[in-house]
Amino acid sequence: MEPSALFSYSFKPDLRAGAFAPASYSRSAHQLQGQKPLFFPLPHPFPARMRGRRFVALVPRAASEVLDGGPSRSGGGGRRVYRQSQAVRGLPSGPVKEIASFVAPAGAFLAVTFVLWKVVERVLVPKPKYPTSAETGSSLPGIKWSFAPGTNLPSGNSLKIERESRQRLNEFAKELRSFRSVDMSGRNFGDDGLFFLAEGLGYNQNAEEVNFSGNGITAVGLKAFDGILQTNIVLKTLNLSGNAIGDEGAKCLSDILMGNAGIQKLQLNSTGLGDEGARAIAEMLKKNSTLRVLELNNNMIDYTGFASLAGALLENNAIRSIHLNGNYGGPLGAASLAKGIEGNKSLRELHLHGNDIGNEGIRALMSGLSAHRGKITLLDIGNNDIGSKGAFHVAEFIKKTKSLLWLNLYMNDIGDEGAERIADALKLNRTITTVDLGGNNIHASGASAIASVLKDNSTITTLELGYNPIGPDGAKALCEVLKFHGKIETLKLGWCQIGPKGAEYIADCLKYNTTLSTLDLRANGLGDDGAICLARSLKIVNEALTSLDLGFNEIRDKGAFALAQALKANEDLAVTSLNLASNFLTKYGQVALTEAQDHVYEMSEKEINIYF
Repeated sequence: MEPSALFSYSFKPDLRAGAFAPASYSRSAHQLQGQKPLFFPLPHPFPARMRGRRFVALVPRAASEVLDGGPSRSGGGGRRVYRQSQAVRGLPSGPVKEIASFVAPAGAFLAVTFVLWKVVERVLVPKPKYPTSAETGSSLPGIKWSFAPGTNLPSGNSLKIERESRQRLNEFAKELRSFRSVDMSGRNFGDDGLFFLAEGLGYNQNAEEVNFSGNGITAVGLKAFDGILQTNIVLKTLNLSGNAIGDEGAKCLSDILMGNAGIQKLQLNSTGLGDEGARAIAEMLKKNSTLRVLELNNNMIDYTGFASLAGALLENNAIRSIHLNGNYGGPLGAASLAKGIEGNKSLRELHLHGNDIGNEGIRALMSGLSAHRGKITLLDIGNNDIGSKGAFHVAEFIKKTKSLLWLNLYMNDIGDEGAERIADALKLNRTITTVDLGGNNIHASGASAIASVLKDNSTITTLELGYNPIGPDGAKALCEVLKFHGKIETLKLGWCQIGPKGAEYIADCLKYNTTLSTLDLRANGLGDDGAICLARSLKIVNEALTSLDLGFNEIRDKGAFALAQALKANEDLAVTSLNLASNFLTKYGQVALTEAQDHVYEMSEKEINIYF
């Protein structure tokens, strides 16, 4: 019988077992004739000297018993009946053993060959020692700031990027060793880069101001300062603004700075700090006696964080300036801070711009400042939803203070009533030099009240009234006083709707005023008529005005020609900066002004910066 007659099974699916089972274990020779065998002849795997030897046939016992005609568990009688019905004799055992002795060693040879190949592949092609960018999830291969020898060795463009990155860090390190003030903002060197650079600060005797803002530094990177800032006493200013260090970073940095005796200014603006971070900084302030300026602007500090900082102010006698602009203090935060300020003697500057304090919060804050045992010189309470009622409490503080120099009420809503109350208080004050009342919905009547202060007050040198609709009447009230009174050096009236008529009043004032050096008239709709009025005034001797801003005023070539003629005509004109940006000048107007600029330089060697 042919070998194919022994190993050609027909299969049908067994639905119960989910697999294929043989339909019959025996088929006659004549039924198998003409069918292809299910196996193919293989080359003889054994040498000639072993071909005559017998091998153990690896055939399942049940199958061999059935093929040999022997007994089986399922009953050999039934199979013998089947064979008799088919008139087929039982298969002899001789051919089966010969075939088994041929097939089994071939399978064993294939298995051994497969195992040997895998071993060779593992030896000849080793697995990479370091994970690839796909394994690590890195989208920028090569940007790894590890400087251990032999590590992170990228290929191709990645190697070039790595080399350039290391070169930049080495250049930054040289700057730290060479200059007193080093600006490394926006370099995006990350935490690993900070670890590399921080070592240069350990025993640095040059860098006094270092700006690391906007570099992708996190709380992990700040650990690089541990052991460094405790020994460095030369560094005075550390700027980490614009890095997402969060509360964890604030805690880490606060622990480090508790033992620092050098840093006097710490800037942590826009770093994602919350109340927990503010609490950690407050604990540091209780022990640190060196820090003078603390900037925490544009973070997420709520009233509980304000309360923590207020508690620190009761114990700290070194801090001079606190910046908390753009946080979420609110009325409760202002009230808490007021209590801390009241018991502090060292604080000089308080920046609370944009904290939604409101009238109630400003009342508590002004009460604390009035009882303050120190000397507040700067107060920024702009953009805090303060109305005319809040302006009353501010006015009461202005009357009492003997130290305030700079007052910012920008972008509130005190109106004319609040402006009048502030004006009455300023009449009794002789310390404030800068007043910012811009964006407070002040009209002509409020401007007139402010102008009346300038008749007797010679202390105020800077007045900001921009973004208030004072109109030409408000400009007239101010100019009538400024002709011969006051000591105003900087006057800002941008976006005040004064128009060409208001420009006439200002031009008339400039003919007589001898103190005004900076004048801002942006976006007032002056047009060519207003520019021509100002040009006539500039032709007359004016040795005070140095900076004139006429941007956004719809001035065309006609006005530009008039201004150009004024610059040429007045040899004693003091103007060194003229801004005409965002107007309607063509190249002809620009050429006229440029020629006037060149003429002045040729005649007097005086440079005039003209901006188009």
